[in-house]
Amino acid sequence: MTSPPQRNAHALMEDLSAASVREPAPLSRKTMPMDRVFWSHFSPNLGPGGWVTGALLVSLGLDFRTGVLAILLGNAIGALPVALAAAIGPPTGLTQMEASRRALGTLGVRPPSFLNWLYCVGWDAVNNVPAAAALIALLAVFGLSAPFWLALGVLAGVQMIASIYGHHVVQALQKYLGALLLAVFALIGLTFAANGGSVIHAEHSVGFATFLLAVGILVSFNLSWATYSSDYTRYLPVDADPKRVVTLALAGLLTSAVPFQILGLLTAASIAEPSPTAVIASLQHAMGPLGPLALAAIALSSITGNSFNDNTASYSLISAGIHVPRVAAAIITASLGYVLAVAGAGRYASLYTDYLLVTMYWIAPWAGIVLADWYLVKKNDPNVAYGHEPDAPSGWTHGATIFIVTSALTVLLFSTSSLYTGPIARWLGGADIGYYVGFFVAALWYAATARPRGASSR
Repeated sequence: MTSPPQRNAHALMEDLSAASVREPAPLSRKTMPMDRVFWSHFSPNLGPGGWVTGALLVSLGLDFRTGVLAILLGNAIGALPVALAAAIGPPTGLTQMEASRRALGTLGVRPPSFLNWLYCVGWDAVNNVPAAAALIALLAVFGLSAPFWLALGVLAGVQMIASIYGHHVVQALQKYLGALLLAVFALIGLTFAANGGSVIHAEHSVGFATFLLAVGILVSFNLSWATYSSDYTRYLPVDADPKRVVTLALAGLLTSAVPFQILGLLTAASIAEPSPTAVIASLQHAMGPLGPLALAAIALSSITGNSFNDNTASYSLISAGIHVPRVAAAIITASLGYVLAVAGAGRYASLYTDYLLVTMYWIAPWAGIVLADWYLVKKNDPNVAYGHEPDAPSGWTHGATIFIVTSALTVLLFSTSSLYTGPIARWLGGADIGYYVGFFVAALWYAATARPRGASSR
């Protein structure tokens, strides 16, 4: 007879097989409470990333007024597609990448899934650099020391274990650890704003290209979650109200990202540079005797964000056609993220800016196609009933071709980064509009050429 502890452990552990990713969540397990939608979109944004992003705006030349405008505009644009994608999870029971096989086909879903795996690995590294620095500083307060690689390894190990347990443990971390971090960061924010905040005034007018670049960075801060969203709503009941799902997801994203970025903007003058080390040192100084609390919160914040990354990465690697057990996918992801964090720690600010922008070039067209399929094509398709999806088209669809072509063209023509600037971006004075073009071109192209689901499968 199985003991209660064993039954509880079994309930917490998500199925470790690759089939658990490729197939819908069992109806018997679709019992997730609705409030988890808010926490799963709120908690991963709790951390120094938002602070660094706000400080980056000042380094780009924005003052407080234009910075706040960019924050509000960028986050609203970036968060809406993520919230709309969250509503796909309950009726399909599928992860976000597997749900996109409706539009891309069972073979066509593999390229974006592999890109998403690489993307998750990159975020793993980005999030862990400041967290490890905070953990080292916290140990130093108590007269202890640890090398960067060891502090990073401790954090990466905890995150990996959470991702091995899967969806249910990751969701629990978002709610309970997220609520704790919310209280601590609220205290940090109030203290910092009162003691170290200052409104930055412009020394010169902000150019259109600079403002657009800033908005693009902020759009990517939230839009980057679009490839994760229904991973954490697929265990909701099939008949969950989609409007409520969208509202809670949107609220979670905006109420975490916007305040943190504004605080980064307010405190940029007291930060030597937009890097995790400088942000952490500034926070520790401003908090005085509560400095260790701030350091602990930053270190813990990586667990909410990276348990998300590692878990979604394990899904995505399987969706990319690498049919390994989910536990192996989680270990591979966490290990590679650890290596990248150690290698890139010294160039955090420049890598972070380029990374946020580059990821938009494939995520934006992918999101445009997936949302157009769900909200435009599906809506008018008599062969598709709510909660009863047909088999995904086999092979490679026209949606997959649209994804590849649009992603490549936006990079070649519109991208702006330290590595490459496209001809249209140069003509616009460095303004980067490729992600907007990619989203709308892919969405409209797909919606205009999509055939009814029954016709496409014959």
